[in-house]
Amino acid sequence: MRVCALIVAAGRGMRAGGPRPKQWQVLGAQRVIDHTIAAFDRHVDVASVALVLHPDDMHEASAFEARGIPVAIGGAERSDSVRAGLAALPDCDAVLIHDAARPCVSGAVINGVIAALVDHEGAAPGLPVTDALWTAVDNEVTGTQDRSGLFAAQTPQGFRRDAILSAYEHYVGAAADDVAVARAAGLTVAITTGDPDNIKITAPDDFARAARILENTMDIRTGNGFDVHAFGPGDHVMLCGVKIPHDQGLVGHSDADVGLHTITDAIYGALAAGDIGTHFPPSDPQWKGAQSHIFLRHAAELARSQGFSLTHVDCTLVCEFPKVGPHAAAMRPAVAEMLGIDVTRVSIKATTSERLGFTGRGEGIACLATATLVKS
Repeated sequence: MRVCALIVAAGRGMRAGGPRPKQWQVLGAQRVIDHTIAAFDRHVDVASVALVLHPDDMHEASAFEARGIPVAIGGAERSDSVRAGLAALPDCDAVLIHDAARPCVSGAVINGVIAALVDHEGAAPGLPVTDALWTAVDNEVTGTQDRSGLFAAQTPQGFRRDAILSAYEHYVGAAADDVAVARAAGLTVAITTGDPDNIKITAPDDFARAARILENTMDIRTGNGFDVHAFGPGDHVMLCGVKIPHDQGLVGHSDADVGLHTITDAIYGALAAGDIGTHFPPSDPQWKGAQSHIFLRHAAELARSQGFSLTHVDCTLVCEFPKVGPHAAAMRPAVAEMLGIDVTRVSIKATTSERLGFTGRGEGIACLATATLVKS
């Protein structure tokens, strides 16, 4: 069974406070939406992820699409947004529909929903209500409510894709959640085991609670890279994916892009996975003259395959010439595209060695880089 995830992020959620809707606010090292997507991206049984954004947030779409995440435009009601997202899904047998504002969803919760879909048309996690329930008027207790058989609903809510598509095609009006749409179409929905930590960020205090939950499970790695390439014959240099005219080239087995090599090694270092030479030995003739983006993309994909999100890269080029400043604006988006992250998470800068050492004498270029990986 091929399973896809649909992350619904088209709401405004202003009760949570802050300058932007809650899904775009920072939670620890990442935005809420990044934590949520990562939970499904790293799950071995989820083949792909799609996203629904509010029309006002579509400027964010290109960064997700560069990572292979389809983006649909949300509608006036949640049901409209889900309907649009279902239409944008890649081919799959089942879909897990999840609120972007639930960044703490665990692999165990996802596993439970997927397992239940083998024998059911729909499945969703729920928590049995254990507290006493009151009825009230003007904040005064007027009675109690029987809690027998009551569950607090959570997401992801999973369904056979064809069944939920048909259900939404025939549903009219707003709906509390996807289970309501499914039940209106006569689908059976199994209740799977929920998790008290699978909270939905609603109020300002929920950010602190979510941060505490994620801190208990978060794996943060930092890796450093350092590389040097000497000048040699040529009429240009490749730096961070950008071709820069110069009266010399850089010497190397590949295209000698010292910036990309250094960032690549920083990612490998964060993973404790050796260096470029480990994965692409210079003794192997197939890498002679290879474009360095091959190495960088491999490192980024290796990180993703191990459940990590690349949250930030900082690269410093050390040289007297060529001047890097005029080209930095082109380097950042180039590197961001290779890594599949937003350009705001890529820093590229340059410095000189004050005419000291081999870089000061114009004999070559050195580079230092740091990469930060997060698994939640």
